[in-house]
Amino acid sequence: MEEQPGLSDQYRTASPWPVFVALGLTLSEIGVFIGLFPVAVFGLILFGGSIAGILTESGYAARPWPTLLAVGGILAVLALVIGVLQLPMSAFTVANIGEGPLFTRLVAVVVAGVVMVAMGGVGSVLEQTKV
Repeated sequence: MEEQPGLSDQYRTASPWPVFVALGLTLSEIGVFIGLFPVAVFGLILFGGSIAGILTESGYAARPWPTLLAVGGILAVLALVIGVLQLPMSAFTVANIGEGPLFTRLVAVVVAGVVMVAMGGVGSVLEQTKV
């Protein structure tokens, strides 16, 4: 008797990453466009982490950490550029977080980017010290 009838080693197993990419993208869209700060940050981190995971699993990247650094850096820089181009410089204060919808959403994207850069940096350091 076979434990798993109909399955053989010639077929690859399904990857879980596309589900997490879709979930992260959906949560980040809901969070950013509706203005739910924690949902936006979590969704963007899930999206970036899933991209790093899917690229590593498919063999396009050897490790997920550089991809996580790149996605986080791109998100943070793009949000900062949009903020500088669209908002007056007087809006860039901690007291304004939560006041203006655009500024709050941009802060959520920057926070998610910074967290991903930190995760990628810590992961790279820990991976190198383990060797």
